[in-house]
Amino acid sequence: MSTTILVIGLMVFFAHFLSLQFRRTNIPDVLVLMLVGILIGPILALVTPADFGRVGSLIATIALVVILFEGGTSLNLNVLGKSLGTTGLLALGCFILSATTVAVIGQFVLGLALLPAVMLGVTLGGSTSAVVIPMVEVLKLSEKPATVLVLESALTDVLCIVGVFALLQIHTQGGVEPGRLIGSVMAALIFAAVIGVLGGIGWLLVLGKVRDFPNTISSTLAYVFIVYGITEMLGFSGAIAALALGISLTNFEKFNLHRISNIDQNLVPLNETDLTFYREAVFLLKTYFFVYLGISIRFSEAYLAVAAIAIVMLIYAIRLILTRMIFHNPGYTLRDAAFISMMAPKGLAAAVLASLPLKYGVVGGEIIRDTTYMVVLASITLTALLVMFYPRSLVQRLYARTLNKPLLSEATER
Repeated sequence: MSTTILVIGLMVFFAHFLSLQFRRTNIPDVLVLMLVGILIGPILALVTPADFGRVGSLIATIALVVILFEGGTSLNLNVLGKSLGTTGLLALGCFILSATTVAVIGQFVLGLALLPAVMLGVTLGGSTSAVVIPMVEVLKLSEKPATVLVLESALTDVLCIVGVFALLQIHTQGGVEPGRLIGSVMAALIFAAVIGVLGGIGWLLVLGKVRDFPNTISSTLAYVFIVYGITEMLGFSGAIAALALGISLTNFEKFNLHRISNIDQNLVPLNETDLTFYREAVFLLKTYFFVYLGISIRFSEAYLAVAAIAIVMLIYAIRLILTRMIFHNPGYTLRDAAFISMMAPKGLAAAVLASLPLKYGVVGGEIIRDTTYMVVLASITLTALLVMFYPRSLVQRLYARTLNKPLLSEATER
């Protein structure tokens, strides 16, 4: 027990060191943390996911909720409105093309039947907020590309979750109604966003009174968990609700609430102490989440690793082409477009969804799970390497030629 507590304490200081090195060397901390998890898990077998029981998956979910919420507090509503169109194109384009490509590989290379192959494709169709949001903040992207990436990762998480559960329904019940599927996706997005916004306004109304009680700096995060839980119980997306809640807490002045009986006079905004606390919470949860993710990765057949690498390369090639097509206007610099093209890592949602087909008795469920875990590792590694090597002039010239953007100095682009 004492050794475990010692390791937990050392891990925090190690994570601080990695964050500092990320800013200096562009070596992402999330990759190193995940490699630590792989070292103490699959390689040395010091710990296993079973050692964490239900706590491991709980920490992963809490990390996702807090990361989305904190990411929402940093988004500007004006920029958000201008970015919705491009976000939708990127999210849907990447999701559909990536899922289709992976499904083809799953069927013709991995030998899966059509339905399991599509499950694999949908599982790996999106990017992960748990990787994208921390990296966006450390890289200090401008508002427009940062908003696009945060929203895209949240939207594709929903598409992956709803899509996999729809396919599992087809497996167990023999079919699903297309209209009902589309309706469930729209409901998961729209109603969750409404719950998050209304929940945020309601919290700002009582925040002043809550602060009269002692030790309430963590009460907002507790409230986020409540909103997430209620939204999920209603059958909508708790992740989108958490993101919308964060957006509403820092953008309420743009809602024109003064028209409703001067309600804005009773709103108490978040202060810098609150925002600093949320950033610290994200830091701690991110540290343990990525170590746990590394522990959870499984290594099996070599051909699955080769297939996973091929999947990752094709997904990133698709994203690069879409980035060139969608972000061609001068409003996005070469640096913006380059980092947008890099941010297609898989993570929490894919890892969780990958275990479901096996539980539901889907033939090939083990292949889906093991391939997904390897894709998670390979995609995060590739994202980290691309980010790390981007400052080199040769790499920037390649991106400038590929994305058809003028080559500027990084200081000028910032």
